[in-house]
Amino acid sequence: MKHAQNLPLVTTVKERCRVCYTCVRECPAKAIRIADGQADVIPQRCIGCGNCVRVCSQRAKQVLDSTADVRAILKGPSRVAAIVAPSFPAEFAGVDPLRVVGMIRALGFDLVNEVAFGADLVADRYRRLLQENPDKRYIATSCPAIFGYVERYHPEVVASLAPIVSPMIATARVLRRLHGPDLKVVFVGPCIAKKGEAASVRVAHEVDAVLTFIELQDMLREAGLAASKAEPSDFDPPLGGAGALFPISRGMLQAAGISEDLMTGQVVAADGRTNFVEAIAEFKSGDLDARLLEVLCCNGCIMGAGTSSTDALFRRRSRVSQYVRRRREQFDMDAWRRAMDDMADLDLGRVFASNDQRMPAPLDDDDIRTILARMGKFTPQDELNCGACGYDTCREHAIAIFKGLAESEMCLPYTIEQLRRAVKDLAVSNDQLASAQAALIQSEKLASMGQLAAGIAHEVNNPLGVVLMYAHLLLDECPKDARLRGDLAMVAEQADRCKKIVSGLLHFARQNKVVHEPTDTKELVEAMLGGVAMPENVKVVVDHQLADPVVDLDRDQMVQVLTNLASNAVAAMPEGGTLTVTTRAQGDRVQIEVTDTGVGIAKENLEKIFEPFFTTKQIGEGTGLGLAVSYGIVKMHRGDIRVRSNADPKAGPTGTTFTVTLPRRAEARTVKV
Repeated sequence: MKHAQNLPLVTTVKERCRVCYTCVRECPAKAIRIADGQADVIPQRCIGCGNCVRVCSQRAKQVLDSTADVRAILKGPSRVAAIVAPSFPAEFAGVDPLRVVGMIRALGFDLVNEVAFGADLVADRYRRLLQENPDKRYIATSCPAIFGYVERYHPEVVASLAPIVSPMIATARVLRRLHGPDLKVVFVGPCIAKKGEAASVRVAHEVDAVLTFIELQDMLREAGLAASKAEPSDFDPPLGGAGALFPISRGMLQAAGISEDLMTGQVVAADGRTNFVEAIAEFKSGDLDARLLEVLCCNGCIMGAGTSSTDALFRRRSRVSQYVRRRREQFDMDAWRRAMDDMADLDLGRVFASNDQRMPAPLDDDDIRTILARMGKFTPQDELNCGACGYDTCREHAIAIFKGLAESEMCLPYTIEQLRRAVKDLAVSNDQLASAQAALIQSEKLASMGQLAAGIAHEVNNPLGVVLMYAHLLLDECPKDARLRGDLAMVAEQADRCKKIVSGLLHFARQNKVVHEPTDTKELVEAMLGGVAMPENVKVVVDHQLADPVVDLDRDQMVQVLTNLASNAVAAMPEGGTLTVTTRAQGDRVQIEVTDTGVGIAKENLEKIFEPFFTTKQIGEGTGLGLAVSYGIVKMHRGDIRVRSNADPKAGPTGTTFTVTLPRRAEARTVKV
């Protein structure tokens, strides 16, 4: 059997682990390391308490399986004894104890003994120890998880560990005295830590294998052994007495006849994951001035992680107590005393040694603060101490990170904040991608329409020039009172309109260059307003919010854009209204807004507003190229143009706002599109 320090009592099934940190929270030794999102049990630090096994709902913690070793022992030539922990009534609820013994014998064990007698001997040794050493303080060593914890994490008090073996080892020594040194001994009980104790070099070859109750149940099922068919059989002598109470908290004290006097405080009992850790720490510091500290890692052995029972604590406790009472009714006290006298000189001593597994803690508080800062905790108020990471406080978590036992991602608030930021960044990226995609589609439309427009303008311009010239010549020569003059005027007017359309097509299709130069936005707005015939019923409001009005842009082209927007705004207010022009800064960019209180643009038209030849004006009033050209000019400036509008009076005041956003400073090159 391997040395206990290297024996992996509990391992993690990585495929099942959901990294909920419950095992980290429940481990009193902090023997679980989170690395790369997986919970690994560190064998050297593990005390075998089994808390992680008990609390893991995913069954991701796997206990060292000893069934193969036991089967090999049973097939061997030596006689084999099964020594059963006195907590077995809590495991086999509703089953006659005699049939439990019968099933174990049927597996092939030559002897089936109860550890209760070994517990009686151990209790007697504790009574002697306290009587013979009135000035010394001791920590009881019946629980292997307890002395394993002390050896690893409080080596300064190893000397205070009571030099007495556990009831398991005591029973093994009794049986070898009675049946010879070749006897093989298999312990059966609820404790995972017993596997580590049996493998320890300091009690080497005392117990050959350890089965948990769960493993025993598996072997019984595989062998097809049922309690209803088992032949009743009692334990082999020597039978135990009050030692059967050992698996219950304070049971050892009762078996030894030692009272826990709350007045003197000379004997203190504690159990449970939190209580035993605090009790040992206070014993070490001297705050707990007790002669004997009797501690159990679980809430009594009846709650061990190696049991399959799901009953509550007090129901299990009641079953053990009832079993002991029934045994006492038929108990042969004389035979028990003779057995105790025969073993009075049996050596039940052992030694313990330091196995320091403490990790260096950060000496400087700055190290902790740096780690906390990585998790977004800059002030004490940021330390929520929610415990979601498995550690009681944020500082303990930071110390565990320093020791290499934990990761920053274990902090739930930190992880949630990181996810929130990631979602926000993804949303921004998605919006940018959608905007870029829309701009690309619009650019492709403009490019293809530009090619088409250029071809149309070239082919139409020549014959149109002839029509336009002769229409005006005929109109000039036609008498003013001639009947044909009205028709000729119509031809000339429509030819002029065609000329404007062709001119717009050529302007839209030609290759434009943007020549950036410092331009005062105030002067730009004045030039725009000067180029628009403003009706008397339209009020103009200009609001300059720029501290620095100078922007690098192509003045002529931007005047064209703003003039187009202002003209459209005026056209949208046939009954009058207000035209508002606003300039403002937005970081390193500048915004120019043109707002009207006109009729608004219908929702279904907003997506098409920048498409070439799309117009909401009456036939003959617009070409549908103004906004398309404006869009292209703004994009050549590496800017953005957006529109928001309301055409439904029920939804609020109607009107439209065009927002042109431009970089304040141009790149050191000329843009050609």
